[in-house]
Amino acid sequence: MSAFSSPFMLGFDDIERVLDRVSKAANDGYPPYNIERLPKSEAQGEDIIRITLAVAGFTRDQLDVSVEESQLVIRGRQIDDKTRQYLHRGIAARQFQRAFVLAEGIEILGADLKDGLLSIDLARPEPERVIRKIEISSGE
Repeated sequence: MSAFSSPFMLGFDDIERVLDRVSKAANDGYPPYNIERLPKSEAQGEDIIRITLAVAGFTRDQLDVSVEESQLVIRGRQIDDKTRQYLHRGIAARQFQRAFVLAEGIEILGADLKDGLLSIDLARPEPERVIRKIEISSGE
């Protein structure tokens, strides 16, 4: 029995499946990544989260950043250059896919590739506090 089967967790049926899928995809440690919260500035007024992946050797054309359903998906594809003759090969041409589940309301601000690091900035706007009064009928 999981925490999501609690009667207090209404409408969260798919979350357990998403978490299971993401945890299976996260078993490979390549490429390494950081997730950091950037300091709030008065101009921004919202939390900024930066995901940075170490993608040395990849060009912009070999990287793809997309949002699929509720996931940020980063893919890297390197094609093995058959014209090169290696005396020693320690750097393999590799492919990867890394996925991050996005909470509702998260916005992607942009992506930047510099010095072998791919940085993706996300914004988490302050949620509006919503109070809604529910009328109680008399049952008659």
